[in-house]
Amino acid sequence: MLAGIVGVVLVVELLALLALGRLPRAEERTVLVAATLAGIIGALAAQPARRRAERVARRLVETEREAPRELLDALGSRLTGPMPIDELLLELAESLRRSLLLEAAEVWTGSEGSFERVVSDPERGPARIALSMQEEAVLTRGDVYGPDWLAVWLPALQTERTGHEVRLAPMVSGGQLHGLIVAERPGGAARFDERDERVLLELARQVGFAIHNARLAARLQASLDQVRRHSEELSASRARVVSAGDAERRRIERDLHDGAQQRLVALIANLRLARELARSDPSEGFAVLEGLGTMGQEALAELRELAQGIYPPLLADRGLADALAAAALRAPLDARVDVRVSERHPADVEATVYFCCLEALQNVSKHAGAGATTTVRVLQTDEWLQFEIADDGVGFEPGAHAFGAGLTNMADRLGALGGTLTIDSAPDRGTQLAGAIPLTVRARTGTSAPP
Repeated sequence: MLAGIVGVVLVVELLALLALGRLPRAEERTVLVAATLAGIIGALAAQPARRRAERVARRLVETEREAPRELLDALGSRLTGPMPIDELLLELAESLRRSLLLEAAEVWTGSEGSFERVVSDPERGPARIALSMQEEAVLTRGDVYGPDWLAVWLPALQTERTGHEVRLAPMVSGGQLHGLIVAERPGGAARFDERDERVLLELARQVGFAIHNARLAARLQASLDQVRRHSEELSASRARVVSAGDAERRRIERDLHDGAQQRLVALIANLRLARELARSDPSEGFAVLEGLGTMGQEALAELRELAQGIYPPLLADRGLADALAAAALRAPLDARVDVRVSERHPADVEATVYFCCLEALQNVSKHAGAGATTTVRVLQTDEWLQFEIADDGVGFEPGAHAFGAGLTNMADRLGALGGTLTIDSAPDRGTQLAGAIPLTVRARTGTSAPP
């Protein structure tokens, strides 16, 4: 250091002599020597001050360089708090840029090979990259990668940062890649050291864990919402079933009272009259008895019709194929039945399919238009009993019409057994109504779905 200072002073003296253009006189030489000595002494005296200034500057830089640890601690406490993940990522980018003296800090999030730049400081706007399965598998290892690695594996990220010092830290948790942290410095700036990379790696792990938990919470909330909606729909369906059952009971009571019961009361009264006439006027009594046969047949027919509305005897005796075939013959339109069922099923299951098909046939006759034809299909699989009523009528726009009472009753019947109802229709394209009822315990718990 001393030799350097003396050399500089001598060069300055030489330049002074050249500028003077002659050899100095005795008094001038004395002045030059004194000035030279003063310069050397002043330079030596300035060294402690320079060293103190260097120490102060180093402390300032070190203070800035300690900030990443504070950033880790601060963000770590926020990860367990209620801060929304978007605000957390924005604070991460801003703090990271300030603490590591970066030109830019970016955070990318995504899944299944598609990742989007959601936060950047300074703001750079949205961008998107696609990762192959191999690239994502490499990033899931959770290391910090530099520009050489990026040039090979992620050239899309490296191209726009050519000539810059770049580090990429993947945010990994639960064996899944949730995002990327990209840190960038100018080409002439200080290189990333080992401590910088440790900070990036630790931050990426913490934030990856936070994103993983946030996504799990979102999926859990979605599942809870779905369960709540299903519970509300089931409660409403059960209430409608109970209400419909009460209404049906009252209808049966009314039909019995106003129909078959009145006929039977009249039949009994006429029997008494015939008995009295048999003593006084046998011919008139015989005529009354002749009429009683007709009244009995009418009462029997009415009782059969009423019983068929409760549970058709043909369905109970011979199953879905024969019951639906008979219903198709009674329908006021051209209907074809195709039932492929290998065995009998519980009465509630068969009754649900039967009455849903009857309701659908009535809807077709009312709304499909003149000349429409329909096909009723019933198919049994290992886990489901499925049915479909398809017509080639005028069709309609399902979203423009709410379910009527008939369709609502069908949905309630199926819902009570864990089944589903779907409608596919469009103007001038006909209508297909399909239902499915689970036949196994595993299907009833929702582990499988109808094809």
